[in-house]
Amino acid sequence: MASHCSLRSGGLAQDFFTPNSIQALADFLSTNTQAVVFVGLGSNLLIRDQGFNGVVVKLTQLNALSINHSTISVSAGTTLAKLSRFIHSQHQYGGEFLSAIPGTVGGALAMNAGAFGSEFWQYVVQVQTMNSSGEVFWRSVDEFNISYRQVTPKHADEFFVAAKLAFNTEKSDQDVKQLLLKRNASQPIGLPSCGSVFKNPPGQYAAELIELANLKGHCVGGACVSNKHANFIINQNKATASDIENLITHIQQTVKSKFNINLETELIII
Repeated sequence: MASHCSLRSGGLAQDFFTPNSIQALADFLSTNTQAVVFVGLGSNLLIRDQGFNGVVVKLTQLNALSINHSTISVSAGTTLAKLSRFIHSQHQYGGEFLSAIPGTVGGALAMNAGAFGSEFWQYVVQVQTMNSSGEVFWRSVDEFNISYRQVTPKHADEFFVAAKLAFNTEKSDQDVKQLLLKRNASQPIGLPSCGSVFKNPPGQYAAELIELANLKGHCVGGACVSNKHANFIINQNKATASDIENLITHIQQTVKSKFNINLETELIII
């Protein structure tokens, strides 16, 4: 899984499936008996070194994009950068922040991804979900509890396969080029990482707490806290998943002992 996760680390999946349509995915799930993990770009994911005893389903071929009147329909495997460009091409605004998030629509729906003060679920009208038997549903926004970097469905055993989105028709103050310049100036772009490792605690910034704990540049095995942005962990030298997880634990323990604050991960560990 190291080649399918942006941290470039992780164990083997027992099986791997890349559906080329929502129907192909439904057909597969209707007969599947294994545990399932869904991935897009793997930019917020770490599979432990012992691997995953089940099937990893990679959704990146589910990347349809269309517009009807002013509502955008998008499949879960579409990259947020591609979606951002499409929104702009349709003279809609508010989606500029998506260009700075290295993930897919499915991941953005699952964690309410955000950047520069905006969050994905601000623009969601409806979502299409599928359960582990391959049944498809359309769900409204009020069927989910939405909060900072967290989405809790009111229906168990369903995952996102598509969404309908509505953005603004009035021009935004945000400029994609400026946002990307801002991101590139403050984040270690081009190095293997998962983006922000920790959620910001209420009224605090995780990066600031980690920096105040003197952990910038601290390494465990091949995994290091970025010197550029303390809320990033870099796979600097063939880090194992255990190196990364042990560094996360060390950061959490250090910040807890110094500031009595519990840092919660954005990163999903399986």
